[in-house]
Parts: sequence; structure tokens; C-alpha cells
Amino acid sequence: MSANKGWWVPPEGEDSVSQKFLRKTRESPLVPIGLGGCLAVAVYRIYRLKARGSTKMSIHLIHTRVAAQACAVGAVMLGAVYTMYRDYIKRTAQDDGEK
Repeated sequence: MSANKGWWVPPEGEDSVSQKFLRKTRESPLVPIGLGGCLAVAVYRIYRLKARGSTKMSIHLIHTRVAAQACAVGAVMLGAVYTMYRDYIKRTAQDDGEK
């Protein structure tokens, strides 16, 4: 059994991981924004962990989770609203302008 030295190289015609990530980011730019928001909230709340006062650790972690989820859901909602605007309102306005 010989080891295939190039097993991690993508086959011909396929994108590498970084190219695929950049292509998907261009297709839907709010996904990385939502992930960045989640990461920023988590980092901030972990940084503020010492200054939580008399709040229990479990409550602090629950608040951190809720805030991070709010960033992700907000990005998804913005993406849905933008897609609806682009597909329905903007297209309808263009169709009316052509008539």
C-alpha cells in the first residue's frame, strides 16, 4: 500500500479551500459578518468575565450565548431582507421602468 502524497490537493477543476471560501463570501457576504459578530461578542464577554460582579458564571455564559446568537440571527435576517429587496422590489421597479 503506497501512500498518496497529494491526497489533500483538490482534483483538477475544483477550487482550493481559500478560493471556495472567497467565492462563497462574495455570494453571501453577510455570513462572515454574522460569524465575525459572534466572535466579537464572545471575545468581549470573555474579556469582561472578571468584571461580572456577583453574577453567577452560568448566567454570564447564557448572556454571552444569547448575544452571540443575536448577531448571527441578525445577519441572517439582514440577508433575507436584502434578498427580498433585490428579487422583488428592485426587479419590479426595473420591470415597470421598461414598460
